Amino acid sequence: MFRDRQEAGQKLAAELATLDLRDPVVLALPRGGVPVAAEVAKVLKAPLDLVLVRKVGAPGNAELAVAAIVDGDPPDVVLNREIVEAYALDDDELRFLIAKERPELERRRTAYRGKRASLSVAGKTAIVVDDGAATGTTMKVAIRALKRRSPRQIVVAIPVAPADTAAELA
Repeated sequence: MFRDRQEAGQKLAAELATLDLRDPVVLALPRGGVPVAAEVAKVLKAPLDLVLVRKVGAPGNAELAVAAIVDGDPPDVVLNREIVEAYALDDDELRFLIAKERPELERRRTAYRGKRASLSVAGKTAIVVDDGAATGTTMKVAIRALKRRSPRQIVVAIPVAPADTAAELA
């Protein structure tokens, strides 16, 4: 285990430094991933940015994700098709649920980034960092959205995860 998130980031950074990572950009999943990613960025001498992901809950069950919104210009929406079908949600219902969550995503963007635009990952190595992954859902959504932004490579960096989650993210 790790003493704290900084130590976790330092150990991840030491491992990442052994890889051939061309033109890396370190992307943190807030909040827990930020101190881990800061250490990685420092060691790799790479720019640090955020990947903001907001879950869109199912009607009557906010913890069950029917979709997720990933901040960007424009924002990416990733649907959980199984849940959408299970709840028999039509396009209008989905638009309504997504619209309900957008203000919180925008609030977080302003709080974390101010008016600064997100860094481009096109043609670069995107290193996505979190402090852990129980199910890996947030990381998977971030990866799907990042793929649309044409990075050369995506590297997942998490210090702790169950073996099955780590295998899914590999």
